[in-house]
Amino acid sequence: MVGSCGAAAYLGQPVETPDIETDERWRDYKHLAIPLGLRACWSSPLKARDGRVIGTFAFYFRSRRGPNDRERAIVERCTHLCALTIEHEEIERRLHDLAYLDSFTELPNRSSFDVQLARATQSQNPSFALMLCDVDHLKEVNDTLGHAGGDEVVRTIASRLKSLAPSMSAFRLGGDEFAVLVESCSSEADLHAAFNIIRSAVEQPLYYANQSLMPSLTAGGALYGPDGKDSDTLARNASFALDHGKEHSPGGLIRFRADLRNAITARVQAVRDVADALAEDRLLPYYQPIVRLDTMAIVGVEALARITTRDGEIIAAGQFQDALTDPRIASEITACMLRKVAADIRSWLDFGIPFQHVGFNVSSPDFRFGNLGTSIEEAFNRERVPLKHLILEVTETVFMGGRDNHVALAVKELRKKGVIVALDDFGTGYASLTHLLTFPVDVLKIDKSFVDGIVSDPQSGVIVGAMIDIAQQLGMKVVTEGIETEEQAVKLLSLGCILGQGYHYGRPAPMSTTTELLKRLAQRPDSTAAFRERRAARG
Repeated sequence: MVGSCGAAAYLGQPVETPDIETDERWRDYKHLAIPLGLRACWSSPLKARDGRVIGTFAFYFRSRRGPNDRERAIVERCTHLCALTIEHEEIERRLHDLAYLDSFTELPNRSSFDVQLARATQSQNPSFALMLCDVDHLKEVNDTLGHAGGDEVVRTIASRLKSLAPSMSAFRLGGDEFAVLVESCSSEADLHAAFNIIRSAVEQPLYYANQSLMPSLTAGGALYGPDGKDSDTLARNASFALDHGKEHSPGGLIRFRADLRNAITARVQAVRDVADALAEDRLLPYYQPIVRLDTMAIVGVEALARITTRDGEIIAAGQFQDALTDPRIASEITACMLRKVAADIRSWLDFGIPFQHVGFNVSSPDFRFGNLGTSIEEAFNRERVPLKHLILEVTETVFMGGRDNHVALAVKELRKKGVIVALDDFGTGYASLTHLLTFPVDVLKIDKSFVDGIVSDPQSGVIVGAMIDIAQQLGMKVVTEGIETEEQAVKLLSLGCILGQGYHYGRPAPMSTTTELLKRLAQRPDSTAAFRERRAARG
């Protein structure tokens, strides 16, 4: 009932209408044809080789009649040629889409992005910006909801980017990375305004598998002109900014700055250097003693990573800190350190040293990959070392940064197996005192920044005293870090702190030096009582 052509397409058969005026199929459309002098119509479907109707071929007549034999012969040839032509066009379009369209999200792909970026840089009076964007927390979504959940997040973000204003062209570059070209964007204020529009579009709730998710993007931006005038430079600089943003400003936008290139280059070099050191077995643990402030006896040590250069120089962790932002490197360092620390503990136990604990620092990637517990057990079981000799040191930032409480859950499982857990650098992160009620920890380590002013600043003493009192009432042991003078040690003792570490008692040292210290100064089971008896005898 939609004219001759509509009926022919629907039925897949030729439809002859000798009189448009009276044909029921033309009832709603004859007012469009009759004023033009069109009285009859004959429409034939155009069919592809697979039988699909891909068009119609119509003759209109100025008199009421049907087709003659000559016209039928013309249509027979024309429908065949037209079908071939349309099929060819479909194939061309499909090939174009395969080359320039991302089939997963139906956004233009990287090839299309390369073409459009080059075209933008070569246009007259270019004024645009490039943003490279990564999806935040996609791995956590994959881990909790499966890859189907992650795929749904990527598709949803793509759909929302597709709906942006015409002045913003979005592309999927692959994986969880997108690009957006923003027209008429010539200042940092324009760039941030554009990102706010993107964020408003993307950061809407997404419901999947009965769970509510909030997608978000981290972006790095570069302006044409000040941040580059050719495609390669703009893309590279936006990538530098994105890398910096993922590390320092997740969920936000970082515009490229010249110093970012140097920072990223240094990071890449640090990752390469540490990877080489791991491959050549040049990573080793140093140990700093943890002592009783009243007896000077060593009750434990903290393991700290060091690298030996090919020239024999010892490099402290601070000098390769940039490499630790690479999750793969961070986890490999942890695995290597665990093996070596477990072997050192075995040696101390074999020497008959009354050794107690090694503090071992862990980072977010160690929990993110989900195999920390397995790595610990494998390393310690291999050396036949009980897990009670390990203190896992976790910072507030790592505890608070774990999505869905997965860090706290992992720590609880490790405690069940005998591992002691310390909350490291307490007071420097963004946890509150109330989190001491929920963090599954046994030891509280008060950061050096509070100890520095404890002698000269009464307020520091009040804060440290309060921390010590709260921790002890919660059944936690307390260790103060960064003790550098006898005055600080005396003050801490007066506040009720028994355990501490710092340069006043010893700098980090290799296993051989630490072994000699432990032989002489390790606290024996009766050492505290013996000390008190000797002190009482001296009056």
